[in-house]
Amino acid sequence: MKTVVTIGEIVVEIMALDRGFGFGEPLRLSGPYPSGAPAIFIDQVARLGQPCAIVSCVGDDDFGRMNCARLAADGVDVSAIAIDPEAATGSAFVRYRPDGARDFVFNIKHSACGRIALTDAGRRVMAGCDHVHVMGSSLFAPAIVAATEAAIQTVKERGGTVSFDPNVRKEMLELPGMREAFGRVLAKTDLFLPSGPELFLFADAADEMEAAQAILTGGVSCIVVKQGADGARCHVAGRVIDQPAFTAREIDPTGAGDCFGATFVTAWLRGWPLERALALAAASGARAVERQGPMEGVSTLDDLERLVGGAPAST
Repeated sequence: MKTVVTIGEIVVEIMALDRGFGFGEPLRLSGPYPSGAPAIFIDQVARLGQPCAIVSCVGDDDFGRMNCARLAADGVDVSAIAIDPEAATGSAFVRYRPDGARDFVFNIKHSACGRIALTDAGRRVMAGCDHVHVMGSSLFAPAIVAATEAAIQTVKERGGTVSFDPNVRKEMLELPGMREAFGRVLAKTDLFLPSGPELFLFADAADEMEAAQAILTGGVSCIVVKQGADGARCHVAGRVIDQPAFTAREIDPTGAGDCFGATFVTAWLRGWPLERALALAAASGARAVERQGPMEGVSTLDDLERLVGGAPAST
């Protein structure tokens, strides 16, 4: 099987149990939970039985040890996670508003996450890599951008592939160098996984079809637009495939898009039909929202097959 590697933040997530606005008063909290978009993604890849690794950095603290232990237990190669003796592991405090929107307090850029680099251990991991997955949320520091672009170049030179999930607010694109970094990554991308409006950050178009066509013409071979409760839509040359969402009892949507993306990428790398890949990915997203905690709703292939139904996909 092809080996998947991602580079980016590993954090703990601590969640307010009571809905409301912000963190201006003492609250009941739940956590810490292992988190970070690249970490959730790669954990889901591992749970599907795909060889995988993450290049990251955590602090020499309980939060870092908890994350590393969880990833390793689920099958992720954690040899390229550096342990920083001075900086603390990154964190995210989350509170849901009454309408489902979220308020965050992050400590990422100035935590151990901000010291991610392509170390010797990272280069050893990349030497066996067939596919690089890029999370836009990880491109917050020049050193991480440089490490990501070096990894992309390495895998592309060996005939490997790249997937890209923007996972970013529009405002982040205005940070110095961010928009340019996103453009360089997209130019090397084979599989593009935007969520809804993110598609229009990369194409000046009137509608989704026009935007997708422009991006496909630019060299991307497959686009999957994640639409949450409205399902997903896949665009490839000459084809558009719609996938409805599965019914789910939403408890915590954090990480659902990462699980969806991980499942689609895994199925795509295995050469499974796009329709099957979309169905499994939608099932993965649906299962993810039904558990409290961003990494707690990851699924095995058997879990997904039971929800999708039909004959198991060939491995």
